[in-house]
Amino acid sequence: MRKSVFTASLLALAIAAPMAHAYQAGDIIVRAGAITVDPRESSSDIWVGALNTDVAGTKATLDSDTQLGLNFAYMLTSHVGIELLAATPFSHDVGVKGMPGAFAGLNGKLGSLKHLPPTVSVVYYPLDSSSAFQPYVGAGINYTWFFDTELSGAAEDKGFSGLDLKDSWGLAAQVGMDYMLTENLLLNAQVRYIDIDTTGTTNFGGAKVKVDVDVDPMVYMVGLGYKF
Repeated sequence: MRKSVFTASLLALAIAAPMAHAYQAGDIIVRAGAITVDPRESSSDIWVGALNTDVAGTKATLDSDTQLGLNFAYMLTSHVGIELLAATPFSHDVGVKGMPGAFAGLNGKLGSLKHLPPTVSVVYYPLDSSSAFQPYVGAGINYTWFFDTELSGAAEDKGFSGLDLKDSWGLAAQVGMDYMLTENLLLNAQVRYIDIDTTGTTNFGGAKVKVDVDVDPMVYMVGLGYKF
């Protein structure tokens, strides 16, 4: 008799627990974790004003960076939500490569920059809202703000002055998943692609140097979340 009652209790919990995990209209989900922006940059040849031409084979480079990522989501229905991606500022080194011959000494680190990429997305959760496992897809709009640009001391010694990057608007897409650890606490993982296009300018020998860069990073985040 006791065994039957115990078994029935476990069965009742197994049935009831997923229901407690449901996403419903009006839920607010806050996520935080480590987020990495990994640029997959593709740049034009660098235009050098002193030569009044593009220099074939030259490229601009950016490295990756990891910061604290934040997500804020509001569920419009049990399957559709609006999400804002935020983060602490990302820092990247900017480099030059491919300069030939007499200009080869200009290759290397040019400077550094910071940026913030706030992104607003519509997200869709296809599974039943009672499932503890909630994969999702999303698409939205990104605005990337570049700031705190500065040249390295080595670049200034080589004759560079000033560094500026144009802010960017672009589309973004993501896939992700939540797994409910408790009724409110969840584990999250997500991958995004963000379309970021910018133009970088500096000066060398009193003449402008310019390059167009498709930054187009993959963005990875793993963290915890809480459903209110």
